[in-house]
Parts: sequence; structure tokens; C-alpha cells
Amino acid sequence: MKKTALYDKHVSLGAKIVPFAGFEMPVQYSGINEEHFAVREKAGIFDVSHMGQFFIEGPSAKDLLQFVTSNNVDVLENGKAQYSCLPNETGGIVDDLIVYKIDDEKYFVVVNASNIDKDWNHIAKYNEKFKAKMTNASDEMSLIAIQGPKATEILQKLTETDLSAIPYYHFTIGSVAGFSDVIISNTGYTGSGGFEIYFKNENAEQLWDALSEAGKEFGMIPCGLAARDTLRLEKGFCLYGNDIDDTTSPLEAGLGWITKFDKDFVNKAFLENQKAEGVSRKLVGFEMLEKAIPRHDYEVVDAEGKIIGKVTSGTMSPMKKVGLGLAYVDKPNFKLGSEIFIRIRNKDIPAKVVKLPFV
Repeated sequence: MKKTALYDKHVSLGAKIVPFAGFEMPVQYSGINEEHFAVREKAGIFDVSHMGQFFIEGPSAKDLLQFVTSNNVDVLENGKAQYSCLPNETGGIVDDLIVYKIDDEKYFVVVNASNIDKDWNHIAKYNEKFKAKMTNASDEMSLIAIQGPKATEILQKLTETDLSAIPYYHFTIGSVAGFSDVIISNTGYTGSGGFEIYFKNENAEQLWDALSEAGKEFGMIPCGLAARDTLRLEKGFCLYGNDIDDTTSPLEAGLGWITKFDKDFVNKAFLENQKAEGVSRKLVGFEMLEKAIPRHDYEVVDAEGKIIGKVTSGTMSPMKKVGLGLAYVDKPNFKLGSEIFIRIRNKDIPAKVVKLPFV
């Protein structure tokens, strides 16, 4: 198992460590609910250094990314980031990712930890034609996320960069706590606002300490993967391996908004055809109508007990105090307001398809 540069810090803070995507990662510190509410109401600090980072450079860098990703890289200006996915050749998704444009011939790509090698090989396969310079910087870089309504004030104490001048899904390269060449990005996975900072591994502990100290007066606390999961689920964000994978198309997953057909890309014809015909199943948000907690892989059935889908993510929402989740559901049961049933320990518990996000 790999360890991030902050592993010893998590152990010293009493974090519960679990294996995740090949890394020893903190799943929680003080407790899921406490960490969840800290991010929604104040701020939380996360180590997400297990994520993968690639640099794609050269005159053909944009052309390579334009072909392997579903979104339109052409619309990116310097300092802008874009959520996208890597379509595979069979109608599914290799991974979801964020593409950052540093300049016309330099892009920074952030991928999921569990897919680093898979993504690298997939992009490299198509790069045989484009011949861009690819660098896998995953083992040299760390990533800290400061999330929540107080995140900007906390980070602003440590940088001369005007954070208010960085809109959502934009970034800049500046100094934080005296360390230069830090990518400061107005992105995150919690839906509560904040920043993610990318930097060299050797600066990780000092940056974590500086941020933790700056966040004390605002009630910021360290947060683990469990709260990260409940936070993203309340916002209806997909998690690779749960809600999207090699067998789910971007259109089925509700990611049509990042699938642009005004350019050529991997397996475009299949997805164009699927869009024209309409999908037979769809990823939906649902809320339980009785007290129950849905979990990954629970069956979804209709009123007659016929299996019509499967839960991909589920939890008891800390904010709403109801069981909720995401599920792939067959047509026509994926319409808003549809009553569905989640099979929990051989009981069919009623639920309703609702609009995302949940909160």
C-alpha cells in the first residue's frame, strides 16, 4: 500500500486509517457527522494526495486532450479548469477527470487514484498519433483541499494571491505559506466551495500545519474520506467505481453536459447514436419515504417487485436526516417523482425519484 506525504500527520492526529485505491488513507478523525457539518458550516481540510496528476505538453497537447476527453477543450482559456471524462471504446467511461489549461502548450490533468495507470495507458495509446509530451507527476505531488464557506478566508491569510479574483473552476499558480509554484484552484468535491492546492511532496507537512493553524479561529477541522463521500453524495456528484465505470455511458450518468458533439472524440458515433435514440436507463437521485438507509448494490424494484435497477451510492444524509442515494433505473421509472422501492434485507422500502442536488 502507498502512503501520502501526510500519512504520519494523520496518524499523529488520531485518524482512523483504511486502505483506499491502493493508499493508506484517513477515513475519519472526530466523526463523520462532525466533519460533514464543519465543511457545510465552517471549513474542513482534506488530504487528497492520492489523486493522480499528469502534465500534457507540446504543440499537440490540446489536440490529444480534445480527442480523448468528452468535453470541449477549445473553450478553455489559460487559468481555467474543466470537468470532463475519458470515454472508452465500448460506450462506457475510463474515468472522470479535471483538465487545467496552464498555457496553449501545457495542460495539467487530475485523475482518480484508482485509475492512474489505466488512464495513463489509455491516453498514451492515443498519443502514439499525437506525440504530445506526457509526464506522470502523481508520485511527486501532494494535494490538500480546504473546503467550506470559511475556506477562502483561511487560505487568504497565507497567500498574496487575491483569491476573490479566482472564479469557480479557475486557478492560478502562486505562493502559499512561503512556498512557490503552488497551483491554487477554486475547485472541490464537497459542494460547499473552497480551494484545492497542488504542490511538491516535500512541502506537504509544513503546508498542512500552516493551513491548520490559519483555520483554527474559523473552526476548521481535518476531515476524512467518509465525510468527503457524504458531502459529495448530498450534491449528487458521481464517484468513479460506484456511480460511473467502464460500463456506464456519460449520457446514462447524466453527464451529457460534459459530452460535446461539436468535435471529434473517442467513440463519438456510439454516444451520438445513444443521444438520438435516448437511454434505456438513467442515473437518478432518490430519497427514502420511510426510515431506512440505502447502500451500494441494493436492488431497485417497482411496485410489483420487478427489478428495475441498482443503487450505486447511498447514505443517511447528515443535512436532511433522510436516507438518500443514486441509482441506475430503467425507463420509464427514472422520471422525476416516480415511486420506486429499495430492497433492503428482503423488504421493499418506498422511495421517490427527486431532482439533484439533494441539498
